[in-house]
Amino acid sequence: MGTKIKKDDTVKVVCGKDKGKTGKVVKVDAENGRIIIQGVNIVKKAQKPKSQNDKGGIISIEAAMDISNVKVICKKCGPTRIGYKIDGKEKTRICKKCGDTI
Repeated sequence: MGTKIKKDDTVKVVCGKDKGKTGKVVKVDAENGRIIIQGVNIVKKAQKPKSQNDKGGIISIEAAMDISNVKVICKKCGPTRIGYKIDGKEKTRICKKCGDTI
């Protein structure tokens, strides 16, 4: 299963507990349809001490969310869908609203 969202894209969450938040994509798991966004979908996790210097405790991390819950943000028109434009051998991603390259 392919995806049109890539690492380092700026995206906006359109549904779920973090609806309306924006962030930068940290990791995309296209095979499972999951995405990790910086500063979004924060969950608490218990962690054991791993070495003599590191303390255990409860830490906050970004959890993966479904890729269908986000939209890429275009610089001109805001949250939008992604399309492709093929010029010869070159394939570029474009905004579906304004047609600008992303």
